[in-house]
Amino acid sequence: LLGWGSQSSKVHIHHSTWLHFPGHNLRWILTFILLFVLVCEIAEGIVSDGVSESRHLHLYMPAGMAFLAAITSVVYYHNIETSNFPKLLIALLFYWTLAFITKTIKFVKFCDNGVGFSQLRFCLTGLLVVLYGMLLAVEINVIRVRRYVFFKTPKEVKPPEDLQDLGVRFLQPFVNLLSKGTYWWMNTFIKTAHKKPIDLKTIGKLPIAMRALTNYIRLNEAFEVQKNKRSSSPQGSRSIWRALCCAFGRPLLLSSTFRILADLLGFAGPLCISGIVHNVGKGNNTIRPQTKILGVFFISSQEFLSNAYVLAVLLFFALLLQRTFLQASYYVAIETGINLRGAI
Repeated sequence: LLGWGSQSSKVHIHHSTWLHFPGHNLRWILTFILLFVLVCEIAEGIVSDGVSESRHLHLYMPAGMAFLAAITSVVYYHNIETSNFPKLLIALLFYWTLAFITKTIKFVKFCDNGVGFSQLRFCLTGLLVVLYGMLLAVEINVIRVRRYVFFKTPKEVKPPEDLQDLGVRFLQPFVNLLSKGTYWWMNTFIKTAHKKPIDLKTIGKLPIAMRALTNYIRLNEAFEVQKNKRSSSPQGSRSIWRALCCAFGRPLLLSSTFRILADLLGFAGPLCISGIVHNVGKGNNTIRPQTKILGVFFISSQEFLSNAYVLAVLLFFALLLQRTFLQASYYVAIETGINLRGAI
């Protein structure tokens, strides 16, 4: 399988980085959401099993295995993308297909036995069906765009010019979403700076997209469009502002979105702490579910969130996401400001 996949690699990348396949960011986002839903399913199974008289490993063991499989899939995808071996993605295509079919069967089984939206397990299973279906669609889209299987003429993809230049060491535009969010790609600079002071040679060249000339051309094209629209007063300040918004508005909108998400997640902390204090203050944290179907208890979302341990885990994830979105907002805003100043 490795030998068959290596035949599809027709380009050589000097840097230890990769080409992004179609739907790269969407795949990572869906995988993060999938991991979170699987953690919720594991917790729901453990809480449901805790109130039963006998042990039911099937409530959380399959979800735990699916969690490990999701982590394995993203590590597998990372290595395939790094090596540019798209043919090896067929293994993931089969996995997403089987996962989607089995979760759909489980969802239909719940519907046939009268399990509804009032039970959390039903909602989580429905979410997993949607997520596996979307990941399957992303995989099919890679086949359609790259034409790496079932097609006689696969699409040849050349690496970006930056990756062929050994002088470019600022690889942020080319790393995966997880590395961008955690700034893992900066470890090389941090280790070098720890040993000795870094200079311009160590930092290397800027990527083409961040150079002043590139941003000047982008801003100038946007300004020319505004000048053609308003030929009577092309040099007005309003035209300049509109040109700036047209050329650099998208990253500023993205930065604002990250900041809004961070601010919204800021409410999760007080709410979770309030719930923890309330449940601990009652002195009895035992859930008493009323619904029992197929021999096991099904708990509702309200019963699930009344567990102090569940709220503590949710608090941890909420604070982690809040800081991640906040730092991403700062980074995008500062980078856009530098590009804008260079363009002017």
